[in-house]
Amino acid sequence: MDRVRVFDTTLRDGEQSPGATMTSTEKLEVAKALARLGVDVIEAGFPAASPDDLAAVREIALRVRSASICALARASRNDIDKAWEAIREAAAPRIHTFLATSDLHLAHKLRMSRDEVRGRVREMVSYARSLCADVEFSAEDAGRSDPEFLCEIAAIAAAAGAGTINIPDTVGYTTPAEFGALIQQVRACLPSDVVVSVHCHDDLGLATANTLVGVLNGARQVEVTINGIGERAGNTSLEEVVMALHTRPAVFGVTTGIEHGLLVPTSRLVSTTTGFPVPPNKAIVGANAFAHESGIHQDGMLKHHLTYEIMRPETVGATQTRLVLGKHSGRAALRSRLSELGHDLDDAALDRAFVAFKSVAEKKKQVTDADLEALVGFFPDEDGWTLDGLQVACGTIGMPTATVRLRDRNGTTVVRAATGTGPVDAAFRAVDEIVGDAKELLEYSVRSVTEGIDALGEVSVRIGEGRRIFHGHAADTDIVVASAKAYLAAVNRMLATRDRFKEAS
Repeated sequence: MDRVRVFDTTLRDGEQSPGATMTSTEKLEVAKALARLGVDVIEAGFPAASPDDLAAVREIALRVRSASICALARASRNDIDKAWEAIREAAAPRIHTFLATSDLHLAHKLRMSRDEVRGRVREMVSYARSLCADVEFSAEDAGRSDPEFLCEIAAIAAAAGAGTINIPDTVGYTTPAEFGALIQQVRACLPSDVVVSVHCHDDLGLATANTLVGVLNGARQVEVTINGIGERAGNTSLEEVVMALHTRPAVFGVTTGIEHGLLVPTSRLVSTTTGFPVPPNKAIVGANAFAHESGIHQDGMLKHHLTYEIMRPETVGATQTRLVLGKHSGRAALRSRLSELGHDLDDAALDRAFVAFKSVAEKKKQVTDADLEALVGFFPDEDGWTLDGLQVACGTIGMPTATVRLRDRNGTTVVRAATGTGPVDAAFRAVDEIVGDAKELLEYSVRSVTEGIDALGEVSVRIGEGRRIFHGHAADTDIVVASAKAYLAAVNRMLATRDRFKEAS
């Protein structure tokens, strides 16, 4: 069976989702998870975008050695130089350069003629190839390009040294029949040793369908993101494409190198890191993907699982097991169960997890897998402010008041009290009193993430400063405490970004 490369762009296209920005440390953690998952190519970022992005891509190139590390670059020498600077020490570096080919983009964005595009592609792909043995070229907005001109540009890029030609449906415009015919046409005009890649957006909900029909018509690289995150309506979802290929081998006749059992843990990591929750009905990795409530479905499942499940939950790393952990459990038991759930923590991270676990175990008789999943991504940032204490007073008599005690990275504690429209607002204002200058609260959402009256509540907060958006998450049995922790996490991200910009300037 043919092998299809999996090119993951969670750290580049996925991170471009408004509010999904990751720190360098978080990007490295996700890159390591993608390497464990078996991704062939990790598009680590766009080095020309900022010094911080270049540094993050370089760190991933140095630390992640089992996958090809790719950097994006516009078709310009400066961008390509920055990309090569970031990835040159990778075990398997790749430069990915792009230029639009649709008449719409040529006229209104690039203001270039077709002849100028031909010359630029030939020159810049050749330059990238002079630096790096592995070069990919993307024809931006290929889905709305003249097919004959697209094929001509693809052939020019291949002749100039691009070993992979990517055909993106940049704005999610094409239908599967149209896209399949386009891929077939491009495949026919290229040498057999050049890999055709597909990169589809989900503006019409057709990204996965278009990607799969691309594979049926000769594409042997799929460009995807975990949970389908990305610009606007998102990108093709890695887990959907991989499991479609795995579940229907008679239809597609191809394989990937993905470790299917790590799909759910990787999905949860990206969700926690970006602050984008996975919808319960999300294919493959959603909370309800293997849940059955209908009596008819339950009856069928009791008789044979294939009646209503085309794949087993354990195949993708999902579990229905409820592990009973309590306040008498030790570190070894916690480490073992977290490892089974896909979280291999070092000693320092385990110590932080154990403190959070014990805090919940004191309030609940049993700590379940769902509790552990909720907690594992919400450890306080030891390099910023941490919540050391919180007390609120609220009701119909007097103004709601919150007293907050924060501890800085040096261990110094500061206490402030503030009033607000409610206990959460008062807590946020008290935090602002300590860290300074009020932020714009863009979003505040609460949901119960575990079952029972003593359920853990998960809080998501997004704040804005200028044109930048920062998110924070936290989980606690006390929803006001969870709210304060989430707000503080967002504030810490904002302060860290300020510091990076000061250092860069």
